[in-house]
Amino acid sequence: MELLGMTTIFLLVCISCLLLFSSWRSVSQKGKQLPGPISLPILGNILQLNPQNLAESLKKLSKKYGPVFTIHFGPRKVVVLYGSDVVKEALIDQADDFSGRSILPLFEKLFQGTGIVTSNGETWKQLRRFALTTLRDFGMGKKSIEERIQEEAHFLVERIRKTQGRPFNPGKFLTHAVSNIICSIIFGNRFDYEDKKFLTLIELLDENNKLQDSIQTQEKGNAHSDFTIDALSRTTLDLFLAGTGTTSTTLRYGLVILQKYPEIVEKVQEEIDHVIGRDRSPCMADRSQMPYTDAVVHEIQRFIDFLPFNVPHAVIRDTKFRDYFIPKDTMVFPMLTSVLHDSKEFPNPEKFDPGHFLNANGTFKKSDCFMPFSAGKRVCAGEGLARMEIFIFLTSILQNFTLKSVVDPKNVDISPSNRALANLPRPYEVSFLPR
Repeated sequence: MELLGMTTIFLLVCISCLLLFSSWRSVSQKGKQLPGPISLPILGNILQLNPQNLAESLKKLSKKYGPVFTIHFGPRKVVVLYGSDVVKEALIDQADDFSGRSILPLFEKLFQGTGIVTSNGETWKQLRRFALTTLRDFGMGKKSIEERIQEEAHFLVERIRKTQGRPFNPGKFLTHAVSNIICSIIFGNRFDYEDKKFLTLIELLDENNKLQDSIQTQEKGNAHSDFTIDALSRTTLDLFLAGTGTTSTTLRYGLVILQKYPEIVEKVQEEIDHVIGRDRSPCMADRSQMPYTDAVVHEIQRFIDFLPFNVPHAVIRDTKFRDYFIPKDTMVFPMLTSVLHDSKEFPNPEKFDPGHFLNANGTFKKSDCFMPFSAGKRVCAGEGLARMEIFIFLTSILQNFTLKSVVDPKNVDISPSNRALANLPRPYEVSFLPR
């Protein structure tokens, strides 16, 4: 009996070795195996990662294993791309291969692969095409949207003016202003800042449901239609959330950074006074004549590095990448932080310096490493809108107000309060003094 048991164990070991060898041979024939730290069963590499600063953990691992390596979140394998060259190579040169979307298990039940952000394949293509076409029809990218942003900037300035120079946290004001832009696009109207009941919003949501119903009537003969109520509702929510949170956070973070550097604010205001003056609203045509202000806006987005990991991608097929083999549906982290903080492109990347986007003669300098909206086929659909909002809102505020920190500028903390999945500014108060 004991001999039979030993024989069984020996056979199992042999079979396991044969399976492992077969698997290794299959992978090695398609490409090299990806390097990476040894993972533990169930736990994966969690003990080697700092959940409070995961981006820094991956940066350290990249120094050991190179620009392409694997880690495991539990049993889930993730390919990490760390470095501007490798990220651009994946998202731009092999854009189709890396155009899939993968989400962390924590969010799978919530998103269920619906909407423009988390869907894949033909569903994603149809929803993205529909969203972009509809947004353009509603005015995105046209003069009418710029006028809406200018109008909202006026309401924001007047709301700030009512604080009469008292210190306060501007987060809510900025969120309401930015949200009103996407509301005006999606729902057809902006809302008064003091409106508590949002009765109009409910009416517009009902109208939105009717529009979705009419689209689904149109599609009733298509058993595999991507335009379902759930998909369109999720897409609308994606646009609403993405069109509110990222831009308002960028503005909120930008204002705390500018408190630390009053000399930068002075230069921006000098340029505003010279190009725009005090009597009219800023517009996008002004930007080409305001290289320093444009550089400051770009540097804010580069420095804060809002989404260090990007939104996770996935390869849509078995993919060969830099002689490595990546199996279909593997989750991929194209690390935007490694692009935005590339020390070869941006000297002293941890320092806030508008000079990163200025030539020696003071003209604006473009950079292929400016990638806060990602790149390739999954680039943010609202990039143009966000750029417009950030420029017009920020210049409108600085046209009318000087920022006064409640602490000495040199003591303003511009490090993020959260480094988990997104970099968020620390809570702060600031006074807006009329100019």
